[in-house]
Amino acid sequence: MKKIFYLLVLLSLPAFAQEIALVKYSGGGDWYANPTSLPNLIKYCNATINTQIKLKPAVVEPSSPDLFSYPFIHMTGHGNVVFSDSDIDNLKKYLLAGGFLHIDDNYGMDQYIRKEIKKIFPNNPLTEIPSSHLIFQKPNSFPNGLPKIHEHDGKRPQAFGIFVDSKLVLLYTYECDLGDGWEDAEVNNDPKEIRDKALKMGANIISYIFNN
Repeated sequence: MKKIFYLLVLLSLPAFAQEIALVKYSGGGDWYANPTSLPNLIKYCNATINTQIKLKPAVVEPSSPDLFSYPFIHMTGHGNVVFSDSDIDNLKKYLLAGGFLHIDDNYGMDQYIRKEIKKIFPNNPLTEIPSSHLIFQKPNSFPNGLPKIHEHDGKRPQAFGIFVDSKLVLLYTYECDLGDGWEDAEVNNDPKEIRDKALKMGANIISYIFNN
């Protein structure tokens, strides 16, 4: 019954009350990195894909009941991440109830976050998402999958997901750094074409959440 209740809460959010949130996690990692990224993504989505998201993203802790107020939550950072037992329990309930978590490795998070994801879904392995997946198709086409925004280790960008009953509930973007591409232009001095790629991919993520 709780799962049904949480799902109804998420689905009942009217279009004019759309709101997304940044996850404030424990462990010492800089959860607050890229302060301009989500506001810029929100502005872009509101202008290009007809969303009506509040311009200032909320901040939410993983164990908070407020988690269920947001159809989309975002995590980023460069370092350690630690989820408590209550964090894990709440995040799992949230994701099973229809919520969506996007984790964007800002370089240095990978070795920590994979362990924490495993705690949430011990029986659902992270799976690389093929370029044919809907998240790379609409409203912007990415025929090669996740775009490369920052070099980091020079590896190819990869999008990993947790699927529950064939539905994508958690997206982990690695060796890509979408959030840096969403930031104000002067922060990383990325050329416009790189920032456009990042914002378009971000719009695809938001579109996927609100339409599937």
